[in-house]
Amino acid sequence: MSVTKEDVHYVANLARLQLNDQEAEGLKEDMNKILGYIETLNELDTSNVEPLEHVTEITATIFRKDEANESLSHEEALKNAPDADSDYFRVPKVIE
Repeated sequence: MSVTKEDVHYVANLARLQLNDQEAEGLKEDMNKILGYIETLNELDTSNVEPLEHVTEITATIFRKDEANESLSHEEALKNAPDADSDYFRVPKVIE
């Protein structure tokens, strides 16, 4: 299976990305390399390999302690919003 430029534009459209032809061509090549590598991996005999949850053993918890902290103020939460009115985040409509 190989990815075409039309496939790249289709996926970009789903992700709401705008690509020019040069960018689409580069992504097409990258995606085809990834698929080629996966095909190479599929040739390996993994019948005697036990499935893993993690590549390495995890002996200690990686999660931080669940501690109550001070929450953000309303102004602080809206400070970095690309578009906001006095009370809310404004987001573009994505449903047509």
